[in-house]
Amino acid sequence: MKGKKIILAITGSIAAYKMPGFVRMLKKEGAEVKVILTEAATKFVSPLVLSVLSGNETLITVNEGSTWNNHVELALWANLILIAPCSANTLGKLANGLCDNLLTAVYLSARCPIFIAPAMDEDMWKHPSTQRNIKLLEEYNNHIIPVGNGELASGLVGPGRMAELEEILSHVKMYNHLW
Repeated sequence: MKGKKIILAITGSIAAYKMPGFVRMLKKEGAEVKVILTEAATKFVSPLVLSVLSGNETLITVNEGSTWNNHVELALWANLILIAPCSANTLGKLANGLCDNLLTAVYLSARCPIFIAPAMDEDMWKHPSTQRNIKLLEEYNNHIIPVGNGELASGLVGPGRMAELEEILSHVKMYNHLW
């Protein structure tokens, strides 16, 4: 991963609290990391912490003040985009080509491999619309990192938990020949 350019996109899921640790893991692997947060993700993880750990400004909106975060340039910059955690809401947007934030604009502009680590409660994960969205995203050649089975934020135990950070890193490394 040395010298690779990775966009880590974080969506509004409780699992977002784990992602500063993942930024550190990517940096230790020698990757350059830029972080994109959805507005909902800012409720779960600090943009400042992610900026400090990544060494790059955390990006949230298409424009911030008089600065335009060029989604096309970001997408072309990246060797890989990882969306983790990916909420049911964002899964639906990605699967259906909806573009209402910086993350979805970068996704639709991307030419590089895209990895998605879903994270949601069991019933949301099992819902037919979520499963349809997963199938669509796989048909679009996205790499879906399998969800874990375990204790969920709701207190339920079942599938939908975001894969552990080490599993996500291992999955991405397994496909390093693509990027």
